[in-house]
Amino acid sequence: MKPNWRMEVIQLLPIAAMFLAGVLCWSYAPDHIPAHWNFQGQVDRYGGKFEGLLLLPLVALGLYGLLRVLPAFDPGKENYRTFLGAYDAIRLTVTLFLAAIYTVGVLTAFGYHVNMTTVVGLAMGVLFLVLGNVMGKIRPNWFVGVRTPWTLSSKLSWTKTHRLAGWLFILMGLFAIVWGIAQNVWVFGTMLAVDGVCAVTIMVYSYLVYRKDPARMSPADTRPVAE
Repeated sequence: MKPNWRMEVIQLLPIAAMFLAGVLCWSYAPDHIPAHWNFQGQVDRYGGKFEGLLLLPLVALGLYGLLRVLPAFDPGKENYRTFLGAYDAIRLTVTLFLAAIYTVGVLTAFGYHVNMTTVVGLAMGVLFLVLGNVMGKIRPNWFVGVRTPWTLSSKLSWTKTHRLAGWLFILMGLFAIVWGIAQNVWVFGTMLAVDGVCAVTIMVYSYLVYRKDPARMSPADTRPVAE
């Protein structure tokens, strides 16, 4: 898949900004930097400068590289051309999600009070909303989207499951935003329950559509041998 260098630059800018911030802050940052927060937004673990300033940028860079090369190893790599815009949107949103978490961590290390629960809830909400809006555009492949045994064996199951998943991802995104704003343990529990129900619904639905698809395929070498 030939890269669109303008889009790749846009993808790399947030990562470069994270590394630049880490380098500039290294000499001034405290030795112990917040590294983990509980669901109420309270710091419950500290790490060193490497973990606090460079680990997340490295993760973002590694994830960028992984998502960039995955299509080359996908047997359905030709399909990526048909949903390239959706794939780029997913990659960029994931990077911006990590950048938002990193920004809060750096600001907290320098004494600024930023509620991590609010940031994570809103960032997760945006991530799920973006996924929900592009889910129906994703075409069959082995790495991106809802990849159950049934969606990978039925184009009808793939199409219908991703349409349903799009709406359910939007629902999960809205619950994440509500949790980020409300910061209530009951809302948090409800969000997890909704996420679990949505995940099970997507899997069951993909199987039911597969069962009704006359054009469904069986995985290679699994048909019974005729006697």
